[in-house]
Amino acid sequence: METIEQVLESLDEIILEAEKNNSVLGYFAVLYRRVTWKVKEGIETGYFDDAKRMEKLDVIFAERYIDAYYNYQENLPVTKSWQKAFNLASNFWPITIQHLFIGINAHINLDLGIAAAKVSEGGSIEELSDDFYRINQILANLVEEVQYNLATIWPPLRYVLKHTGQLDNLMTNFSLKLARDGAWRFVQTLHKHGEKGYQECIKERDIAVAKVADIITNHKPDIRLLLGIIRLGEVGSVRSKIYKLKSIKT
Repeated sequence: METIEQVLESLDEIILEAEKNNSVLGYFAVLYRRVTWKVKEGIETGYFDDAKRMEKLDVIFAERYIDAYYNYQENLPVTKSWQKAFNLASNFWPITIQHLFIGINAHINLDLGIAAAKVSEGGSIEELSDDFYRINQILANLVEEVQYNLATIWPPLRYVLKHTGQLDNLMTNFSLKLARDGAWRFVQTLHKHGEKGYQECIKERDIAVAKVADIITNHKPDIRLLLGIIRLGEVGSVRSKIYKLKSIKT
């Protein structure tokens, strides 16, 4: 792929396949398509410092997810971070937003740094820093908005978020673990390493990011009970949830 339009087409194919197969893997694909569209808008409106570089970054970034998705379907190796995310799809109990977050964890905490380092090869990595934080902010804004709009899937969710604080704490803890400064340090480390050190750095980062996934899936009994109630109360089939996620206005 060379353009964002091609990325959007590939994401549409994944979403269509997920709808056909009633697969929860479509949840993250829908969110990521929204992110990609926002990046496209940003490029067209001058939101980023370097539009050409950002399109290249977006394509490299997206390819890591798309390749991981299809490799997993073919039982080919994927990173530990994506393995955890994709494996979760076979579990009944995770709620919609957990599927979203575990995909975000793999893609932002690992893939974005690799894509940023690659697009900066032969140049100054510091020139990319502002745009790197801008793409993170696009994602953060969308996640916050989608979190509250998920009441279309489980109507009492907005009440729970407002009055219990439990899920707010869950989301806040995960947001902190995204550690944007840490992600940028990962980019800087990759940029300065040789090929051997580069691959080792990615391997170490992948292991660490895979461990972060436990924050999304492993909880104390009271949180597990609350999440279980939410899961049983989520309205509709997987296909209908994908449709609702696509229809959310932000």
